[in-house]
Amino acid sequence: MATLSALFDDGTPPVGPGDVLPPLWHWLALARWPPSSTLGVDGHPARGTFLPPVELPRRMFAGGEVAFHAPLTVGSTVRREARVESVTEKSGRSGKLVVVVVATKLYDDDGLLAIDERQDIIYRDAGAVSPSASPSEEAAGLAPSGAPFTRSGEWSWDFATDPALLMRFSAATSNPHRIHYDWPYATRIEGYPGLVVHGPLMTLALAEVLRLEGHKSRVSRLRHRNRKPLFCGQNAQLRRIEDAAAPDAFTLGLIGPDPAATPSTTLTIDFEPRQEEGTTGHA
Repeated sequence: MATLSALFDDGTPPVGPGDVLPPLWHWLALARWPPSSTLGVDGHPARGTFLPPVELPRRMFAGGEVAFHAPLTVGSTVRREARVESVTEKSGRSGKLVVVVVATKLYDDDGLLAIDERQDIIYRDAGAVSPSASPSEEAAGLAPSGAPFTRSGEWSWDFATDPALLMRFSAATSNPHRIHYDWPYATRIEGYPGLVVHGPLMTLALAEVLRLEGHKSRVSRLRHRNRKPLFCGQNAQLRRIEDAAAPDAFTLGLIGPDPAATPSTTLTIDFEPRQEEGTTGHA
């Protein structure tokens, strides 16, 4: 947990043994390390074992939903059960794609269900490879950004990324996907304009805003969606937004370099209802 605290470097209270994991921090606490011999060309474990043998090269973390039934504490023993729930072929504006839905359940020390999670993973064709960038263009996204969070207003934070942040997040989450740290692979093989900021990093950054703002209500459910990529070094802002799909919900959005564009990532949050002091609740 010290790893994510050091990455975010945002002044929030440290998380240590016995503390309850903040929302989504289980992505780091329970990272899995596949053997090097099992990795494919893109850096991820070769498909055909747990994940199906999808041949499309681009892998995207598209979103999902997490329900929090009981707290997990640092230092506790957790049991994980994961399965591929569905594999669906579709045609989109960019061509053929495959949506893989993975369901994961985490159980606490007493065998009680603590977290019930669904992740949506999309595979699609590689993009067109652009001409090689000049050294000055490549360097534009490589400048050190310092601490990634800077307050810009009420429920509004600037979010800065650099290659070191992406590399360290890849290491902390055991994410070997080369689009996040290998510039030649990302640009010349998969056709991106630069290093790609991790979808889970963008989602975790939105969840961290709750801690930055001192929000005390316990989270019961999160729904996250990654609509489009953010590239290393691009300007981004984390802020509370109005979401037409969930007008009455508490929603945070990561806004990319174009403030008028659709948020790159959204996080819709349900909180446990607060009980008034001196009252009890009954089903």
